[in-house]
Amino acid sequence: MRNFLPALNWFSGYGAGALRQDLVSGITVALVLIPQSMAYAQLAGLPPYYGLYASFLPPVVAALFGSSRQLSTGPVAVVAMMTSAALEPMAVAGSQGYIAYAVLLALLVGIIQFGLGVLRLGVVVNLLSHPVLLGFTNAAAIVIATSQLGKFLGVPVDKGHTHFETVWRIIQAALDYVYWPTIAFGTGALAGMLYLKWKYPKLPYVLIAVTIATVISWATDYGLDRKVSISQIECPDLPDLVSKFNQELMTIETFTATRSRLRPQVERISREHGKPCSRCHPARTIGTDVLETAPPGINKGKWNMKQYQEKILVLHLMAGVIDEFIADAKEKLVKFRACLKGYKFVAVKLPDGTTRYYQRYKVPYNAQTDWRIWRIKAYNKPISRDALILAAGGGVVGDIPKGLPGFSMPCHDIDIARKLLLSAFVIALVGFMEAISIAKVMAAKSGQKLDANQELIGQGIANIAGSFFSSFPVSGSFSRSAVNFESGAQTGMSSIFTSMVVILVMLFLTPLLYHLPQSVLAAVIMVAVLGLINIKGLKHTFKVSMADGVISLITFVTTLAFAPHLDKGVLTGTLLSLVVFFYRMMRPSIAVLSLWKDGHYRDSKKYNLALCRYIAIIRFDGPFFFANIGYLDEEVLRIVNDRKELRAIILKCNGINVIDASGEEALALMVDRLRAAGYRVYFSGIKENVLEVIQNSSLYSRIGPENIFATLAIALSKIWDTYHYDSQEEECPLKKVIYKQATKT
Repeated sequence: MRNFLPALNWFSGYGAGALRQDLVSGITVALVLIPQSMAYAQLAGLPPYYGLYASFLPPVVAALFGSSRQLSTGPVAVVAMMTSAALEPMAVAGSQGYIAYAVLLALLVGIIQFGLGVLRLGVVVNLLSHPVLLGFTNAAAIVIATSQLGKFLGVPVDKGHTHFETVWRIIQAALDYVYWPTIAFGTGALAGMLYLKWKYPKLPYVLIAVTIATVISWATDYGLDRKVSISQIECPDLPDLVSKFNQELMTIETFTATRSRLRPQVERISREHGKPCSRCHPARTIGTDVLETAPPGINKGKWNMKQYQEKILVLHLMAGVIDEFIADAKEKLVKFRACLKGYKFVAVKLPDGTTRYYQRYKVPYNAQTDWRIWRIKAYNKPISRDALILAAGGGVVGDIPKGLPGFSMPCHDIDIARKLLLSAFVIALVGFMEAISIAKVMAAKSGQKLDANQELIGQGIANIAGSFFSSFPVSGSFSRSAVNFESGAQTGMSSIFTSMVVILVMLFLTPLLYHLPQSVLAAVIMVAVLGLINIKGLKHTFKVSMADGVISLITFVTTLAFAPHLDKGVLTGTLLSLVVFFYRMMRPSIAVLSLWKDGHYRDSKKYNLALCRYIAIIRFDGPFFFANIGYLDEEVLRIVNDRKELRAIILKCNGINVIDASGEEALALMVDRLRAAGYRVYFSGIKENVLEVIQNSSLYSRIGPENIFATLAIALSKIWDTYHYDSQEEECPLKKVIYKQATKT
């Protein structure tokens, strides 16, 4: 029970001092988590308050079932970005369908992580090698930071097909018009957080920046907007444009709902048009109408199957047509929204006391106005003609529903789940890698035991539980876990206290967040992801291994190129890592050894050492299996053919840790060929597991136990005199260090 629920181990020797430290740490993390979670929810394409929904239950569940006592779970930047990339092709960001799919994605991620943990497959995360993660996180940090430029500058735009297209749209919108107080809030918050993080790292710099910005925003009425009737706006084209915008939005919602209803129809038809059974139901159909319409002489069962196939085909064709309609409607919606946001109005006070809004450069002469620019707010909701929202200020968080989310079943659309499965698998691995990385660091410092598989179970259950309370995918946070650890957290009770603070905010304090500027949330994300950029790590990878450095660089470039679809960068890097791995396995290191000045036998080519005329020492480094037997055989024969006076060969096998049936057979054939050519073959340093395989086969008797030695030194002491009794060598390179003579040119 303690293994399944590690929280039972918290209270061994737990006292008032540890409780006090957990309380302080929990409150400290909550002060960082609340603004961060709201920012990450927007990054995921969801309303800000969904970040709070993802922050009150998952931290508790992950702490109860995970093995790390200081890991802080909740919304994180990379997972939020990958969530957005996975869902945007399927629904409009922020819509009900989009939110339902985000919750379903959390459920899928949780099931994958839980399944990997239960099956003890935590080693699967090793597929994401360090060079891949290094390139990915650097690129992801840049993508995430630049994705916030729209909110940071106060010019949010619809996302393009690629991240670069989105950034270009932001630049064009910023050149057209920017609201300078928005930039002031963003840059001020960014500079303030960076300064506090550098000068006073123990202070809750995020909370300080958010609090100050919110107070200033409230005091200056920064988020000024009004609801007006469309009849108050002097713009002849506006009513038609609003109608078209609403029409396309309703088209997307309608077709999305229709698309989701197709799957149940397919399942119903499949049940009712079951394959006819010759013994029980020779003519089972959807109903008597099908039988009645069947032509005379037609087998009823075959007719039923034909009807079934036709109906299913029609449904699949409908699904394809609907997808095309949705894509076309989204393109039109983007254009109409851009046109709506492009209007700039000025409020004119009329003599009768009413207010009308004129386009910026069409204001009547001598009109009474403050020349404040008003712009239309166009979200992913229909625009009301009687309550059209005009904004003269910057974007703020706005209304946040008070209270906790209710229990609800996640969406169970099989087609959507199938489409999200690959993204869910990548998110599960990437999210867990971020969690386990910081967990390992904290475990090493605290001396606590860390179980990667149990941590997978904890993260999985956290995502599963969260999905029943409107949470999107979450993971262990690198930055908040570091804050939790540095604040002195002793057990997972700190995460429970964090969740309690979040619950209090959701119940009583949400009105205080109304005036929080959107540009400040963008700055919060930018500060958070700056810590992911690691240029020194990239340079170090190139120094260690050129191949790993190239993989890291390609992953970096690919992630940027395919952004916002970050999973493609991860998959590309992983495939390259596997290719390099198998290439290395298929072409392992083979070296001809000679005596080096430290008394060991080294690679003669690398150290420029002379070789003995009569004895060749050949070292294998790597497994001896089906994929590399051809290469090893060719290399050994090439070495032997270049040595005309060669009499004996010692195969140094210390580096061979695996041998399979193919390797055993190939080794036997190689020994036979070398002996047939007149060479004596000896083996040294064979590992126990490899020797056991050889002894269980005929190879042991074919080699001869007298030709197998425990070490290379023993082998040389036994055979050296045999092959040097009539030696023409003045000094043997196996007895004395001798360098090759320089080649004369």
